[in-house]
Amino acid sequence: MEHKSIPLNERIIFALDVDSKEEAKKWVDLLGNHINFYKVGLQLFLAEWFPVIEMITTRGHKVMVDLKFFDVPETVKLAIRQLKNRNITFATVHGNDPILRAAVEEKSGVKILSVTVLTSYGEEDMDEMGFSGTIEDLVFSRAKRALKLGCDGVISSGLEAPRLRDALGDSFLIVTPGIRPGKNIEIPEDDQKRIITAQDAIINGADYVVVGRPIRKAKDPVAVVKSMQNEIQKGLAL
Repeated sequence: MEHKSIPLNERIIFALDVDSKEEAKKWVDLLGNHINFYKVGLQLFLAEWFPVIEMITTRGHKVMVDLKFFDVPETVKLAIRQLKNRNITFATVHGNDPILRAAVEEKSGVKILSVTVLTSYGEEDMDEMGFSGTIEDLVFSRAKRALKLGCDGVISSGLEAPRLRDALGDSFLIVTPGIRPGKNIEIPEDDQKRIITAQDAIINGADYVVVGRPIRKAKDPVAVVKSMQNEIQKGLAL
């Protein structure tokens, strides 16, 4: 499989799921020589708003704003507009065609990633969601529509990535959460169901992996980062 030319220190997007700008800064200080891409999600965004994004970008790092915008199209459009001129690289949107279309129309330099199915969902959750097919079918359907509408890529488990690549090509981004250092590793209160290693995610077609708890909970976070980057290099070589 042909892989995109992406620097190794950007392949891991570190999830800054922390409570304050000060704690986020500590992690950026610790990992900044190894990781150049950071995710700011709801927890940190609501605590510190845009100052934390400025703190990251002024250091030359990239930011993924993972707010999973989901609202009436006009509201989503106006929300995406607020991200302009803030050096934000990725923003996530979750919703139907009109919502995705509104985000794409307003993106202006920010790459829009469509959320397919959260990695905390398993096949047993499909009935509760009102779907009769498999998660893979739903991910594929949502990804196909998102790309047709002009989204730059999708958020997808690495388990569904092979089908996306085989059927939809290589011209879009796949960003994969649910990354674990090993398939049998246990993380307290782990709510992820569709997990995969960084190496397997890259082999399956992912461009980036989003990693949070396996790094934050580690005794030696930098060692975990280096280990995962080694996995990614091996995956890229195959």
